[in-house]
Amino acid sequence: CSQSQDAVSASGRGVMPLAVSARLLSTLIAACGLCWHGARAVVNVHLVPHTHDDVGWLKTVDQYYAGLNNTIQHAYVRMILDTVIGELRANPNRTFTYVEQAFFQRWWRQQDQKTKNAVVELVKRGQLSFTNGGWCMHDEATPFYLDMIDQTTLGHRFLMDEFGMSPSIGWQLDPFGHSATQAALLTAEVGMVGLFFARIDYQDLALRSDPSDKAAEFIWRASPSLGDDAQVFTGLTGQYSGTYGPPVGFHFDSLVSEADPFQDDPSLMDYNVKTIVDEFVTKALWQANRTRGENIMWTMGDDFNYESAHEWFFNMDRLIKYVNQDGRVRALYSTPEMYVKAKASETSVSWPLKVDDFFPYADGPHHFWTGYFTSRPAFK
Repeated sequence: CSQSQDAVSASGRGVMPLAVSARLLSTLIAACGLCWHGARAVVNVHLVPHTHDDVGWLKTVDQYYAGLNNTIQHAYVRMILDTVIGELRANPNRTFTYVEQAFFQRWWRQQDQKTKNAVVELVKRGQLSFTNGGWCMHDEATPFYLDMIDQTTLGHRFLMDEFGMSPSIGWQLDPFGHSATQAALLTAEVGMVGLFFARIDYQDLALRSDPSDKAAEFIWRASPSLGDDAQVFTGLTGQYSGTYGPPVGFHFDSLVSEADPFQDDPSLMDYNVKTIVDEFVTKALWQANRTRGENIMWTMGDDFNYESAHEWFFNMDRLIKYVNQDGRVRALYSTPEMYVKAKASETSVSWPLKVDDFFPYADGPHHFWTGYFTSRPAFK
């Protein structure tokens, strides 16, 4: 494996302003329907509702879409898209981020023209955001780069034909390790201005999430030959914990049942608004202390979440309302595009510089995800 030339270090060397990339700033979400009007006095917590829908894992793609064979794994993607679209139409402030075109195109073919017109308006407004935009969220270690290009093109062509848009954010949440090819060729060189993922080597993760380094978000200059022409703003997700879900206590999906919902009627027992708001502020400030600037992102979703989207949005509506009434931090519905635009507006902030790639990947001592390089040469 190659040795990392990461400029991030405890000494703070290798920092640079986000504004250094003219391409990055010149293409930053110029057509975003929901604009970012950043409050600068407090930490701004961007709530990014999303679902990660594996295009085949334990079940077939069609079983995942149609909600079949749930004895293996409960997942019903059609219901996710049905209920999310309904919730977005009910409230123009709400947002949602979606990726996997293998599922979305199945759903799209089944909709009447009235529904399709409504979805087009949601995309124009910036409420429905497509990130990555490929047929799936491809792995970055095993596939040949031409296959990565082809599957990305398949999804992007559909989005351009139906919505007149191409995704501006890379959203590689679930691959195990990340390649320079993904950052340079399939992010910066295709016009994307941001890249987010969860899984990096556990030792690197510990360093980047250390409050003394504040290196959980950075500039990734992945190509030695292209230099800053192919660099991209990059960040870790899931409170920099190696995941892409919300913080503990804020997972409002009925299939998880991990978080208490809001009980904001003072005439009933167990009124819990202050408890939830206090916990929100604590976790927001903890995360803000591990990156730079005044904006942080919470990934509000996980695998096959939002089958009952109302439950999520019911609680997030109240989360935003009561957190903002409290005033110690600010919460807002957001998308990855809005978030990157907010980060770029912080022109006084300098970011760590990353070169090379994020291989090999290990999620613990002696737990290296590299066997597929040698044990399956014909598959490779």
